[in-house]
Amino acid sequence: MTEPGLAADYFDGRSARPRRVRLQLRAGRLLILDDTPSSASAVVIDQGTPLRSAALDEVRWPERTRHGARIAHLAGGGELHALASADWDAFVAGAGLREGFVVRSQQSWRAVLAVSVLLLALVAAGWRWGVPLLADATLAVLPASVDAQVGEIALQQVEARWLAPSKLPPAQQAALRSAFDQAVRSAAAEEQPAPYRLEFRAADIGPNAFALPGGTIVMTDELVQLVEGDEAALVGVLAHEYGHVRGRHGMRQLVQATLLGAAGSLAFGDFSGLLAAAPALLGTLGYSRQLEREADGEAITLLRAAGRDPAAMVGFFERLARWRAARGETADDSVLGIAFSSHPADAERIERFRAAARQ
Repeated sequence: MTEPGLAADYFDGRSARPRRVRLQLRAGRLLILDDTPSSASAVVIDQGTPLRSAALDEVRWPERTRHGARIAHLAGGGELHALASADWDAFVAGAGLREGFVVRSQQSWRAVLAVSVLLLALVAAGWRWGVPLLADATLAVLPASVDAQVGEIALQQVEARWLAPSKLPPAQQAALRSAFDQAVRSAAAEEQPAPYRLEFRAADIGPNAFALPGGTIVMTDELVQLVEGDEAALVGVLAHEYGHVRGRHGMRQLVQATLLGAAGSLAFGDFSGLLAAAPALLGTLGYSRQLEREADGEAITLLRAAGRDPAAMVGFFERLARWRAARGETADDSVLGIAFSSHPADAERIERFRAAARQ
């Protein structure tokens, strides 16, 4: 008795019209038999000539899935479509063809869950350790001249948008420069201090200070006015920004954002710019909080070296909080610098400076 075989649609690669066929397996070959009502070979295989015959290893067998048709590709062109997926899977299994490990794993929710957890762990590890290590390696070979060029471009852009010439008296600017320079030299001791350039500017961004790659530190007139010229507090703020300069934090953030953006583009493709930018944004904010804590540590070191009480920074943050409250603002509303939304919470920073003052 002739084997019934499996019903399928055959596309020969030359015509878009399918042909109804019946598939059978014999002697390691796939036979494609005409299964139209007028074909005798649909009833008795031995009386018909196969439309096509192919060795099993010349067929690109489809992976088993829960839904959808099965489509097999034939060497040299042509396809076989089978809508009865369960019958197709039984037919293939009867031929002795075995599924690979990946295909079997895809059918197991336990395996999919395990792979998903592993993938998330790898992504988290890359974000937590891989990107910072790669950024360190990049910074190690990146010359300081690049920092300076990036910093100059950034300063020009910030000045064009937010900054104006300072209105502080030259004598007050000179006194603050001298006090800060003395603190830097005291903290550096025998080491060579990191080069920096202190600039004073009037601004629409309120009380602020920020450091740019290359060593430029900008302090706004409004910040000096906020603390009523309190030299210890201003030295503390500048020392915090000097910590960014010394650690090349600006370039580090730029490198990390670039790496995360590149990874996002690879993962999501250029067609999804928003998704590709999200990892860079979130990653940069996270790293910024870490770097801010490092910069606060530098501020404590410089204040102590200069013989100044770290508690001066507590007063600064309290004044800043009152200024925000009077304007109905929060830390997240600030544009740049010391009150960046990526900074640790003010309460955390105040407690750290208080603890440093008690020691």
